[in-house]
Amino acid sequence: MSELPPNGNDDDQPDALDAFEEIIAAETDRDPDLAVIEAGSRTLRTLGGPAESGVPTRPADPEVDKALREVEAELATRWGETKLEPSVGRIAALMDLLGEPQRAYPSIHITGTNGKTSTARMIEALLGAFDLRTGRYTSPHVQSITERISLDGAPVPAERFIETYHDVKPYVEMVDAAQEYRLSFFEVLTGMAYAAFADAPVDVAVVEVGMGGSWDATNVIDGDVAVVTPIDLDHTDRLGGTPAAIAVEKGGIIKSGATVILAQQPVDAAQVLLKKAVEVDATVAREGLEFGVVARQVAVGGQLVTLRGVGGEYPEVYLPLHGPYQAHNAAVALAAVEAFFGVGAQRPEPLDIDTVRKAFASVSSPGRMEVVRRSPTVVLDAAHNPAGARATADAVGEAFDFSRLIGVVGASGDKNVRGLLEAFEPIFAEVVVTQNSSHRAMGADELAAIAVEVFGEERVQVEPRLPDALEAAITLAEEEGEFAGGGVLVTGSVITVGEARLLLGKG
Repeated sequence: MSELPPNGNDDDQPDALDAFEEIIAAETDRDPDLAVIEAGSRTLRTLGGPAESGVPTRPADPEVDKALREVEAELATRWGETKLEPSVGRIAALMDLLGEPQRAYPSIHITGTNGKTSTARMIEALLGAFDLRTGRYTSPHVQSITERISLDGAPVPAERFIETYHDVKPYVEMVDAAQEYRLSFFEVLTGMAYAAFADAPVDVAVVEVGMGGSWDATNVIDGDVAVVTPIDLDHTDRLGGTPAAIAVEKGGIIKSGATVILAQQPVDAAQVLLKKAVEVDATVAREGLEFGVVARQVAVGGQLVTLRGVGGEYPEVYLPLHGPYQAHNAAVALAAVEAFFGVGAQRPEPLDIDTVRKAFASVSSPGRMEVVRRSPTVVLDAAHNPAGARATADAVGEAFDFSRLIGVVGASGDKNVRGLLEAFEPIFAEVVVTQNSSHRAMGADELAAIAVEVFGEERVQVEPRLPDALEAAITLAEEEGEFAGGGVLVTGSVITVGEARLLLGKG
């Protein structure tokens, strides 16, 4: 039977963590006192313990950990998340065999180029604060595959993830046998998520697309609310070379009678999305017109925002996330939840302000402007395209007063790496280029050649091994002195950020 290029995501991860664990195990043998590993109860060999910021670690029970690894290994035999065969036929066949679990609950479906996961987390927090049981499906994961399927705001326990996989496995095998291609890694996980949500059961599912929209595996749901975060150029070889072309694919999640929440968009993309909404008789709310950010100011650990929703104004909302783009994500999330509750249509009054404030104050977004160390400050951000890098650069400049910022960049070879580096060039005093454990990683030497053209040779250091790159960057930042304001930003890929989290004691 043929193998299938999937309808998947932009970071191919099935085998990355296992490969990296071999690296960090070897690193511990070589230098157990590696400077970049924070002192404490964790070591590179001991990955168990409580989850932090919603990122689960390896199961503490060795038998559970073994069973989870077996599931991960079986999933890894399927096509990863980067090659595409645009069709929802296989996932639709799986849903049919499972009894259409995705029809058992209403859903909010999210697409866009950047900001999808943070927006999904905010929507989930708001819905949960109003006493709804939520299911959230997002990708890619930062460290653990179980992050992708969440119930009530927390990743499903490893035991439940394993159980869900074995529940759907016989049906997956039936689809494999009947189709020309096997179901992909992403398609199987999507089926697992929809089945887990029906089994819970949830009151509402918050679902992030993997890539595109119309042919994405998640698009067997009919979202009551369709959210489109800002569209920019990414995956142009698969989605199209202009924002308008990309918008055609992403607009595929807009279904008949839905409410569409549009973040600020390029004009040509907005025109495509509005036309699609008219064609299917969907209601549209646009950022900057029907809703938006009224005011914002930097606060300790985040920002204080006033948001205008479709039902009214929500003043003095604390958001513990950095950057103007996160305020805009918050406005989009609020409008989506208002739409879900019928605010502005069946319900004229806004949502309860105290509940909204409580929800936003609880939001976290691991690997997105996440501070993981102090003295010097080390920030992780999973920006992997130029638009995301520009947003991160703006956020860093606003939230931190670094006198000297050192970049650690490990990127995938299929990304616009030059554009990514050019976006960071104004804020990086120096950049340490490296590579992560994924087979998709751009080699450090190749990345360095591009970096030298952008930064100049004197500002570029090459460290092929991520542990060495972190140590080098921290050493450079420490040269500023303890109170001088040196810092490190690790970026370029979700995989790079996840591996750095482990090295810095966050896993």
